[in-house]
Amino acid sequence: MSLVRTEGSVNSMHEARLWTSGGDGTVRCNLCSFRCSIADGKRGICGVRENRGGTLYSINYGRLIAQNIDPIEKKPLYHFQPGSSSYSIATVGCNFRCLHCQNYNISQMPRVSRKIMGDEVSPDEVVRSAKEAGCRSIAYTYTEPTIFFEYARDCAVLAKEEGIRNVFVTNGYMTKECLDELSGILDAANVDVKSFSEEFYRKVCGARLAPVLESIEYMLKLGIWVEVTTLVIPRHNDSEEELREIARWISRTEKSMPWHISAFYPAYKMMNVPRTPASIIDRAREIGLEEGLRYVYTGNVPGDPGESTYCYACKRILIERLGFGIKANHIEDSRCPYCGAEIDGIEL
Repeated sequence: MSLVRTEGSVNSMHEARLWTSGGDGTVRCNLCSFRCSIADGKRGICGVRENRGGTLYSINYGRLIAQNIDPIEKKPLYHFQPGSSSYSIATVGCNFRCLHCQNYNISQMPRVSRKIMGDEVSPDEVVRSAKEAGCRSIAYTYTEPTIFFEYARDCAVLAKEEGIRNVFVTNGYMTKECLDELSGILDAANVDVKSFSEEFYRKVCGARLAPVLESIEYMLKLGIWVEVTTLVIPRHNDSEEELREIARWISRTEKSMPWHISAFYPAYKMMNVPRTPASIIDRAREIGLEEGLRYVYTGNVPGDPGESTYCYACKRILIERLGFGIKANHIEDSRCPYCGAEIDGIEL
């Protein structure tokens, strides 16, 4: 991830979408499930949406703090254009305050310092760069894409015109109104289900679980391809009971929705928490398969067999991976070449 650190000016503020006036100088932001009521001169919980004189502005619009070319597998998306490159971008800010955030220096910047850093890059320039790099998608990632929704949406519309797909890597806290505005232009999302405990979400993330599950269900109704990631943190969300609850929910919702189970390593305010043992990650994968999920993957454990894609019918290996790289892809016309089972995904 390459970072750019030029401080932006308030002159680049962009009027936000999805808000209503409170009639007393306050505004109600309807972008994410916090639905902040914001007084004049104040910002929402994300730190990047500000009420100026009764009008809500996106003050991080077009201010890229990170841009990079990534393998789509890094998102992680394993059933969406496997083996392709994705042009990845981010602005500062996030509506969560996760204690284990790996990109806290940019996600929490507006909350901690009130600074809006980043280089000015227009949506046209983003799409042009993605096209020149041969990327088949643009990923809105690294921080939370919902909080730079206006910019992401403008980029996504232009990308679709160029035949480039759009991907969110998200905490899933957006409202239905937000998803409705992304319908038809957002192709795929990897959504974090960080835990199946409301207490975990409240203490560790400063949020709630229920809106995340509702967002995933609504994305599926809109035809957005969804994969789920759970970062397994020792002593916090690593019990077999909780992992099984997550697996059961995914199975009830959509058995073909891939589940990525990633190993934690110490970060931010959880430096005293140990790394996740590979044995727990492997057991979580077994639980997912026991609950009837078609595709369950292990993450942050390079060389683990759970990195690869297997046919859910005949169990033969279909996509062999090492880390984020693909060693072989045997899928033919979205089908298993050995038994003919249809393999779920987009442009496999």
